[in-house]
Amino acid sequence: MSPARGGRRRLVLYTDGASRGNPGPSGAGVSILDASGEIVAEVVRYLGEATNNVAEYSALVAGLERACELGATDVQVRSDSELLVRQMRGEYRVRNAALRTLASRAHKLGESFEHVEYTHVRREQNREADRLANLAIDRAESA
Repeated sequence: MSPARGGRRRLVLYTDGASRGNPGPSGAGVSILDASGEIVAEVVRYLGEATNNVAEYSALVAGLERACELGATDVQVRSDSELLVRQMRGEYRVRNAALRTLASRAHKLGESFEHVEYTHVRREQNREADRLANLAIDRAESA
């Protein structure tokens, strides 16, 4: 897919992680939309045993990786995890070692884009990413 006019391609990533048991079987889901609001890609990834916060960060990393593959220049990440959004904005420190590794990876991926913005959204606005994260778990449990 080619970038939008002017060589720019803006994508919106709705990311979510799910964990049944916290820790427990976990999944990452990402719905990626173009500037017109059309879904251009989805990520459904089973993570194995993980905490909900690890699942949230894993979804973020997976979404940023996919946005790179799609040639994005500008990315707006929307997540219902206030912790993730505030940590990625630098408002909160990342204290957990596992999350620090994932946050570092996400920051490094963010350098691939001209602009990255993190926005907290209500759970109702993130239903599709939540569905995808739970789908990953459902698929693994039925396999």
